[in-house]
Amino acid sequence: MQQESTSEQEPDDSESEPEFVELDPSGRYGRYKEVLGKGAFKKVYRAFDELEGIEVAWNQVKLADLLRNAVDLERLYSEVHLLKTLKHKNIIKFYNSWVDSKNENINIITEIFTSGTLRQYRKKHKRVDIRALKNWSRQILEGLSYLHGHDPPIIHRDLKCDNIFINGNQGEVKIGDLGLAAILCKARAAHSVIGTPEFMAPELYEEEYDELVDIYAFGMCLLELVTFEYPYIECSNAAQIYKKVTAGIKPASLAKVKDPRVKAFIEKCIAKASERLPAKKLLVDPFLLSDEDSGNVGRSLSFNSGHADMSDDQSDSGRSTKDPLPEGGRDFTVQGQRKDLNTIFLKLRITDSTVKWLQSWT
Repeated sequence: MQQESTSEQEPDDSESEPEFVELDPSGRYGRYKEVLGKGAFKKVYRAFDELEGIEVAWNQVKLADLLRNAVDLERLYSEVHLLKTLKHKNIIKFYNSWVDSKNENINIITEIFTSGTLRQYRKKHKRVDIRALKNWSRQILEGLSYLHGHDPPIIHRDLKCDNIFINGNQGEVKIGDLGLAAILCKARAAHSVIGTPEFMAPELYEEEYDELVDIYAFGMCLLELVTFEYPYIECSNAAQIYKKVTAGIKPASLAKVKDPRVKAFIEKCIAKASERLPAKKLLVDPFLLSDEDSGNVGRSLSFNSGHADMSDDQSDSGRSTKDPLPEGGRDFTVQGQRKDLNTIFLKLRITDSTVKWLQSWT
């Protein structure tokens, strides 16, 4: 009877398990069992920051695995060092790191992403408007502009949709996995061949390159987002990709891009290094103007009081149109000038009046 009574009082095994399977040395971060993802040499777990009350990502690397490969160990330390110094809304946030010598682990705490990688997210959501693609592109380029504007500049060198993360409920896109990044000295370019073949610029293979290799990779990311295909999927191995890339042969999937504006923008990104634009310039490319901006600046501005219109074939500054109204109305002229990406100044002149109207939108 006593044994039966004891048995009934014992809690279920699942209830007796601790909430966290591991704590950091300070006790602030707790790791759950749930695996969010796996990399070449690390696992990413769901974790919790008790101080801030937020979920975080617990990246764990087995030292035994790294000690067999000094290159990977160097990359990991490089990633940790970089993450500590970077502060930007489109770069993954770094919170803490430490070495667990007892369990032979290196642990890195970063922000968590509710929707995983951009590649996973795009596969899940097939119907995405061009406006969303522009929004994602702008955020990626903002992150790259920050990295490339760093002193000294930082090259990611392994940018791809698998290394870009998204919070789908807010549309936040951030660049992560900086383990392959290299800090460039101002006086010289990087000198190592590394990355993912499908996203590697031709000059990467020549071991003489700069931050523009990330722009090439970004172009390939956009191509994948549009076509749902990895670039050069027609190739069966890295050697075939190398031959095509170094010969200047574009991925077959580029022909599947039907929108000429999207295709032209991708081609700008994957152009020859001498013709490739930096992130800062691509951010002000007309293609990336938001629908609101392009509606105000690049397309048309009309008024119910007349037929004033600012169309695509007019220049960005000094635009004007003169449109006679029906009998009984007044002729007027609208002149506009774009001061920057977010501000337009318009002036309305009525021919038979001294009235002048000036309005700006910000």
